[in-house]
Amino acid sequence: MKIDIIGVPVDLGADRRGVDMGPSAIRYADLRARLESLGYETEDKGNIEVAIAEMCVIIEPKLKYIDCIVPMGRRVAGAVSTSVQAGNFPLVLGGDHSLSFASIRGAAKSRKIGVIWVDAHADFNTAETTPSGNIHGMPLAALCGLGDPRLVQLWDEPVPVVDPKRVAIIGARDLDAGEKSNLREAGVMVQSMEQIDRFGMYALMTKAIEHVSRDTDGIYLSFDMDALDPRHAPGVGTPVAAGLTDREGHLVCELVAETGKLIGMDMVEVNPILDTQNQTARLAVDFILSALGRRVWGGGVE
Repeated sequence: MKIDIIGVPVDLGADRRGVDMGPSAIRYADLRARLESLGYETEDKGNIEVAIAEMCVIIEPKLKYIDCIVPMGRRVAGAVSTSVQAGNFPLVLGGDHSLSFASIRGAAKSRKIGVIWVDAHADFNTAETTPSGNIHGMPLAALCGLGDPRLVQLWDEPVPVVDPKRVAIIGARDLDAGEKSNLREAGVMVQSMEQIDRFGMYALMTKAIEHVSRDTDGIYLSFDMDALDPRHAPGVGTPVAAGLTDREGHLVCELVAETGKLIGMDMVEVNPILDTQNQTARLAVDFILSALGRRVWGGGVE
């Protein structure tokens, strides 16, 4: 399988600057060499063109920078769609999580997919429920058909892009009130940190994978590094305490890899300005490798 590396240096979806440097930090952590050590052919497609905040104006406080985010989204969706249709694996490096309203849309253009969304947040707000107006809190809702029409439908594609009943959120622990209502009404599976503590990651991931795989052609994994506890991943813009351990993050990725159904992946919200010696980016690369088949057996690595 050939892997297309697609950088999306966007920080327009969040209040905190710096995640636009995430793609560079992940690449710097030897991403390409380590993928090729697993036997993959890779091609770095470079970065999608993204406006910087200084070029944009906030016209709608409940949809900050939407006029700059939507054109970026069209370019991202097009790049991912081209990769999938060529039979390749799109690996999308962020950037903030707003990019996923487009990356997953591109993957879904030619097939019916289920989504595993690993995140401390559900990203299921709309302009009506958002407390901040930040679009990185809205991409999953948009994919499921909720929210502003400019985010819900980029082209003339069917709505929703993804069946909300084929979505599972893993590691949630910081949800807004209106967001919770949206999730219940849509029927999205939410596996919170409380549930992970009670029942264990293996049991819940097995359930989530079965849930998103039913009547779908593949799985798309969207991994936000703030799902991790800040002790393991300090370099994120919206850290939330009491998150996943690094080992739990690996297990998520390993179990998805075991299905043989993974067709694309986002790795988002790495903020090197807030990081310590590129620790978060290096962990992000480790998770990518786990999702693509790297396994640890006892004291050795296969």
